[in-house]
Amino acid sequence: MFTKKSEEGYKTPLDGIHFKTLSYGEKTLLAEFRLEKGKILPQHEHPHEQTGYLVSGRINLIIDGEKHDVSPGDSWSIAGGVFHSAEIIENSVAIEVFSPVREDYLPE
Repeated sequence: MFTKKSEEGYKTPLDGIHFKTLSYGEKTLLAEFRLEKGKILPQHEHPHEQTGYLVSGRINLIIDGEKHDVSPGDSWSIAGGVFHSAEIIENSVAIEVFSPVREDYLPE
């Protein structure tokens, strides 16, 4: 699969939280998240391993109760089944990989 850059296709599951699946294969899915300053990604968990990289902005990422101040260039990996949340400190862009593929993130 090859995907060209496009401003179309973003979904907004929560106010101020926008994401788009960039590409996916049999075992992984790559997504871009655009996160608005002052918004909260509530605590949640899912069975997918989640590995991310902050491209721009600043967030507080809470993984299994431990708070991390995340700046551009920082990265993380969250095991499946681990509770996590985020506080968006500045408008931010993050890239994340999920494995296995998140069926709920597949384009329609």
